[in-house]
Amino acid sequence: MMRRKKKVNKGAPKWMVTFADMVTLILVFFVLLFSMSQIDLVKFQAVAESFRNRMIFDSYPSTLEMDHPTENSEHREENEGSDDFLNNLSDSEPEEESNEETNSDIMDDNQESLDKLLAEIKTFLRENNLENMITANRTDQGIVLILQERILFDTAEADIKATGEPFLEKVSLLLRNIPNEIRVEGHTDNRSISTVQYPSNWELSGARASSVIRYITNNSDLNQDRFIAVGYGDTRPIVENNSAENWSKNRRVEIVILELNKEE
Repeated sequence: MMRRKKKVNKGAPKWMVTFADMVTLILVFFVLLFSMSQIDLVKFQAVAESFRNRMIFDSYPSTLEMDHPTENSEHREENEGSDDFLNNLSDSEPEEESNEETNSDIMDDNQESLDKLLAEIKTFLRENNLENMITANRTDQGIVLILQERILFDTAEADIKATGEPFLEKVSLLLRNIPNEIRVEGHTDNRSISTVQYPSNWELSGARASSVIRYITNNSDLNQDRFIAVGYGDTRPIVENNSAENWSKNRRVEIVILELNKEE
């Protein structure tokens, strides 16, 4: 009786194939993780180069070193961008100092011109016999012409009196040769007013300032853009409101010849 030959399986065992597949999958998995964790330095450099102001990237380089820089990437010396920035900054400093000196010179010239103008205004008032009606003072705002209420208005009214028109015509002649902007302020005493036309001192003071500007511009060639109308009511008295004499002093119109380029 013949023995049956055992059948021999050629090739690797079945468990080896399964094990190899698993190892291959694990290897592929870790390769993917590794590739996803790497920064594409070439693309990053390309994006950085696209910005106009490359100084930011050159002055503060990435902490990651470039292993494979492209042929088009530029090699710059260390701190070259920051040196250019400092050089530009140092070059601009003298210009700023020059601008400050220029502004200071302009302010000094303006102060001197206002002092000279004040002297001319006082001479003008004296020659035209207006010293008892109009006073001129120098303030931090400019030159202030003070006209008392009795010169221009009746009590509780904002229409220019006929007797006050010659004074405003003289003021117009004075302002014609002055390029400065002009702020006209209306002021009242603290006694309340309540009429249909002027419910309070705010409306009365504002209307008086506007009336002065309207008369001056309508009767001269002065540009309206130079004028500013302000009504302060009784908020800025020059003396205490405790007597008839002081009430009269507080009821006034002030024409302020402002400093050139004076910010409000």
